[in-house]
Amino acid sequence: MCLALIAYRAHPRYPLVLAANRDEFHARPAQALHWWTDSAGILAGRDLQAGGTWLGMDRSGRMALVTNYRDPSSPRPEGISRGLLVGEFLGGKLGSGEFAAAVASRTRQFSGFSLLAMDREGLAYVTSHPEPETRVLPPGVYGLSNRQLDTPWPKLLRTRERFTAELANADPRPGTLMHMLSDRTGAADDLLPDTGVGLEWERLLSAPFIVSAVYGTRCSSVVLLSAGGMATFEERSHATDGSVMTRVRIAYQTGAPG
Repeated sequence: MCLALIAYRAHPRYPLVLAANRDEFHARPAQALHWWTDSAGILAGRDLQAGGTWLGMDRSGRMALVTNYRDPSSPRPEGISRGLLVGEFLGGKLGSGEFAAAVASRTRQFSGFSLLAMDREGLAYVTSHPEPETRVLPPGVYGLSNRQLDTPWPKLLRTRERFTAELANADPRPGTLMHMLSDRTGAADDLLPDTGVGLEWERLLSAPFIVSAVYGTRCSSVVLLSAGGMATFEERSHATDGSVMTRVRIAYQTGAPG
């Protein structure tokens, strides 16, 4: 993921409300949201190059997502794919806090990343930069892009404001959240971060929804998990011009009230 808004136990009827965009090179092959056949109980899209994923859930309602940490000065092309961490959590038995601590001890195996993992124990956060850090997060509304949690980049601040407004509804509307994620407005030059990729890339990447022929928002996802344990996971995949290519919506009973 490259932009994710998460309401964790911040809504009276939904312990989890999540809206996220995945940004990636268009040439990198991927499979849309589906139940994995080689890892029973995992619901996620899939990176067909390295085998991992950017966002997923399991049958019990556990959730994990990962974003890359934008720092071109310290790439690790020989490292393990960060996307494998999501499947590792969802297919494993460690609790969210234990998993975050275990990942923090081996961050050097990966290029820079931030990861969120949620289960009935709580919501845990781990990042590899600038130094490994883990936190168990209290209930609240959080935003994550390609830096640390809640780094106040313009696109995160604007999207989180709209996300928080939607949480005022008794039932957050997936269509409204999807519309929020489709915002192509870039930031003014004087508000752009300097992450080492150059001005033109900073401009392109400053929009919540990125459109270009080479790199852009590949899919948008909305997840609602009710207090009764009903999970609804919706994903829309996008073409290079930003148009919707496919829509997938899967609803299921997790069997574990939130």
